[in-house]
Amino acid sequence: MSRIRVVLFDLDDTLFAHRAAVSSGIQRYAATLGEPYGTMDAVDLVALWHDLEEQHYHSYLAGRLDFEGQRQARARDFAARHGIELGAAEASAWFADYFEHYVAAWSLHHDALRCLDALEATIPGVRFGLITNGDLAFQRRKVEAVGLDVRMDHLIASGEVGVAKPDARIFEEACSEFGVRPEQAVYVGDRLRTDAIGAARAGLTGVWLNRRGDVPPAEDAAEAAAVGVIELTSLDALPDALGLEAPTSA
Repeated sequence: MSRIRVVLFDLDDTLFAHRAAVSSGIQRYAATLGEPYGTMDAVDLVALWHDLEEQHYHSYLAGRLDFEGQRQARARDFAARHGIELGAAEASAWFADYFEHYVAAWSLHHDALRCLDALEATIPGVRFGLITNGDLAFQRRKVEAVGLDVRMDHLIASGEVGVAKPDARIFEEACSEFGVRPEQAVYVGDRLRTDAIGAARAGLTGVWLNRRGDVPPAEDAAEAAAVGVIELTSLDALPDALGLEAPTSA
């Protein structure tokens, strides 16, 4: 794959440890609230918060809620599960308090910077970018907070482009930003259909980072195989998976 000129990444749960920050943030916030929030087992509490994020964030991506609306919905439904009713302003304030605990736990995955260093060592002149489903300003804040901004040439966000992954147009927009053809780009993400299959369908090399060893539905697995998706469990394996070798010194 010597033709590779650009390697693009998803942000959350690919380079940025989003799930870990969410888990830490909601547990620490619930502990400050006391009862009735303290009555739920930690595992169930985290699972509920993750489920609400999936539900309402996808409503935002689909245009059914605005960005603040999905935050309010998550807070309102979480509180309701504990028997508490929140109005819109109260839900916004509740989420803002939770958010401070989430921000305090922001970090990169342990293999993120190692992967970027290894790719730079094996692909002369390689450039990096991010394609993320989300609000541009919010995602940029995360990128800057963990120091990724100095490594990334472009950040492409669905909130700015107007279409979300797996729509081919967002991948095409990223390639256009870099001035490369899709076949000259690799895209790595933690969601099989949204990231890897979507990228491969757009003509990029699609890579699925399956950190948790998830077993996809048979239909998704068959489509991934058909479009040549590469599956990894760690970013450390990316250079080898792309068939790259470190250049030898003269």
